[in-house]
Amino acid sequence: MTGFQRAAGLVLATLLIGQAANAETVRVASKNFTESYILAETAAQLLEARGFDVERRLGLGGTKICFDALRRQEIDVYPEYSGTIRSAILDSDSTGPLDRELRSLGLKTYAPPGFNNTYVLAIRRSVAETLGITRISDLSKANDLDIAVSHEFRARNDGWEALRTHYELSLSVRGIEHALAYQALADGSIDVTDAYSTDGELARAGVTLLDDDLEFFPRYDAVWLARVDLPQPVVDVLGELEAEIDDELMQSLNARAVIDQVPVTTVASDFLRSQGLVSEPTTRNTVLRDLLSNTLTHIQLTMSALVAAATLGVTLAMLVQPFPRLSSALLYVCGLIQTVPSIALLALMIPLFGIGWLPAVIALFLYALLPVVRATLTAFSAIEADHLTVAAALGMNDRETRRYVLLPLAMPHIIAGLRVAAVISIGTATLAAFIGAGGLGQPIVTGLALNDSNLILQGAIPAAVLAVITDLVFDLAERRLVPAHLRRSNLPR
Repeated sequence: MTGFQRAAGLVLATLLIGQAANAETVRVASKNFTESYILAETAAQLLEARGFDVERRLGLGGTKICFDALRRQEIDVYPEYSGTIRSAILDSDSTGPLDRELRSLGLKTYAPPGFNNTYVLAIRRSVAETLGITRISDLSKANDLDIAVSHEFRARNDGWEALRTHYELSLSVRGIEHALAYQALADGSIDVTDAYSTDGELARAGVTLLDDDLEFFPRYDAVWLARVDLPQPVVDVLGELEAEIDDELMQSLNARAVIDQVPVTTVASDFLRSQGLVSEPTTRNTVLRDLLSNTLTHIQLTMSALVAAATLGVTLAMLVQPFPRLSSALLYVCGLIQTVPSIALLALMIPLFGIGWLPAVIALFLYALLPVVRATLTAFSAIEADHLTVAAALGMNDRETRRYVLLPLAMPHIIAGLRVAAVISIGTATLAAFIGAGGLGQPIVTGLALNDSNLILQGAIPAAVLAVITDLVFDLAERRLVPAHLRRSNLPR
């Protein structure tokens, strides 16, 4: 794109967007790895520079989460790759035009940035030299290699299993978070992993990239994936990025973020200025504002789930407490829910409720039920029968007995259950960032993707502090709501 064309494009985009664009909100998403963050942030900043309001949904889980969110119209656009679309989304061996196959899904690709980020296998250089391994086919020479590949690559149709079949390999693998794989290679913890050809770490990782001698991997040309009805002004802005990034430039952008620890927002802003697409750096929230926003979101998530769990959990426990079989069944169901891994439960919420706040709150609510229900049932079953006899002698009906006798006696245990549920919810809520719910998990997820310990701490430390504060709040609540002689600290030991 020449300087004249770029300048003309800027003027034309401004005229087309006009005042109406200020009211337009575009939801830009990304997957949870460095390059996807950079591309999405670049698009978001350029859209903001052209007058759009942008809602960022960065760091969602893998391909399926982003794709499902797009189909459900919960996001508008995210960066994807042609090979991923064919193999992981369309499950197609066709080599025809992508858009023809995507049209049946109501989707379309837009404005390819210009680079091919294909999969490669990377092996520690010392191992490769010792065993004489230069091609993927050579892996058959060694059966004791420790191979760990990213979780998505392990599960994809164009991933490890298909590659192993294609090359007739008998090697087994284990999964690893992609952001941690290079450190594992450097430490000697693993020998081989999958990588992206534009990864910034490749330049310093001390690895050998194995030649795909049987041509298993297709091209993975970067594209913008969106619905066919993406507004034309948005399409025009994305078009300004078309063919602006080649393989070498993308690798250098990734390296700035991962190796030089330059914030993704700065990497995107500097790139846009270097290409003449914006004249001044776009401004983003400060660390303090991000911290405040993430903390408030985290509190909203956990409080909403805790209030729902307290209301339903205590009510159900009180209703079934007189019936031992129902009480056991309720505890069994709540315990069964607790055995489901939290990240799996969040993923299971997506087909039912989409991404964002609602599925996260529902998952946290389900996890909070067990400590609340168990504490309530335990509290009522521990109340001595003499108290009920006295209540009956005073002429109290069932409702009055529960209100004035059972609940006060059970309150220490109930508060203890709520206390445990609250702390569990605060920790579990950090995983909600994987489905676009935000909160203090957002910097943690981003930090893991970028291998940035500072970002991880920006989420981990506030979450820990929030848990401590919450525990103190419940201690104060117990002092206020529970008579002194019934408090745990004053109970006989």
